[in-house]
Amino acid sequence: MDKKSKEFLEKYLNNTSPTGFETSGQRIWLDYIKPYVDTYYTDTYGTAVGVINPDNEYKVVIEAHADEISWFVNYISEDGYIYVRKNGGSDHQIAPSMRANIHTKQGIVKGVFGWPAIHVRDRVNEETPSLKNLFIDIGCATKEEVAALGVHVGCVITFEAEFMELNNRYYTGRALDNRIGGYMIAEVVKRLSKNKKKLPFGLYVVNAVQEEIGLRGAQMIAERIGPDVAIITDVCHDTCSPMYNKKISGHQKAGDGPVLTYGPAVQNNLLDMVIAVAEKKKIPFQRAAASRATGTDTDAFAYSNEGVASSLISLPLKYMHTTVETAHKDDVENVIQLMYEFLKQLKTRHDFRYIQ
Repeated sequence: MDKKSKEFLEKYLNNTSPTGFETSGQRIWLDYIKPYVDTYYTDTYGTAVGVINPDNEYKVVIEAHADEISWFVNYISEDGYIYVRKNGGSDHQIAPSMRANIHTKQGIVKGVFGWPAIHVRDRVNEETPSLKNLFIDIGCATKEEVAALGVHVGCVITFEAEFMELNNRYYTGRALDNRIGGYMIAEVVKRLSKNKKKLPFGLYVVNAVQEEIGLRGAQMIAERIGPDVAIITDVCHDTCSPMYNKKISGHQKAGDGPVLTYGPAVQNNLLDMVIAVAEKKKIPFQRAAASRATGTDTDAFAYSNEGVASSLISLPLKYMHTTVETAHKDDVENVIQLMYEFLKQLKTRHDFRYIQ
């Protein structure tokens, strides 16, 4: 990783892009990829798209999603405490004692998720964290003081947690799900540009919004682009970290390579091509099976328009939907390289249909 890529990764991961409020992160992402694409555009809700060869009729997408889980201000008590509701799959159990940033029109207001001291909690009927009792303290004594700081119902809240590295082997921070995906697809087009690789098709580099609440951004942009092929990258669980049942969750381990998923939404001829590229280029990979839907933007692209040949390349991730999401550096590089090598070998107008 060169210096420019490292600086982008840290800046992009440390920035906040809550579901529905992704604008600042999308600007960072677009500024980074602009030198490597021919043109770009955004849609009404903020999905950003960089395009190479925009006049080519055969369209290929590589995609990640830009949003992160967060919270909303839901209720402000008379004595100035703030109660919350989820924006996406936020984990209420990890919230107590976390530092919080409340995003307002006047800027960020600092707060903490408070919790009663261990000394005073009932050891028999001890309450566990839930939306019924989670609260944020911003140092105010009244509802009016809270309002004076610009905090109101509907303000979005994110945890305060910065990017770091573990043992020079892992990337750790909040929102690797899935801004690390945005980083990886950006590095693919940077690599294409740096190596002067000319593609015989149109490439649409898509950073979609609102995945965490139902694949919404991908649904919108898939209809607009109308691609022929879509390669989606997202994260999956490292099931070799503690407390997973591999009989249920499968076996995927950070450091052992990208995970390729089998399932109805994944087009098998496309998946076979991705596997063939990985094997030819000696890129390590793992396999996973999805029951019904993949739960990623793959589903939105696969079932858009008249059906789009879609495949999913996942990055094994430890501790998903926490502030310490952790991914292996080797896996990040191998996802980038697999997408890059796939694009290099793809011929324009390749027909992925099962029956021709």
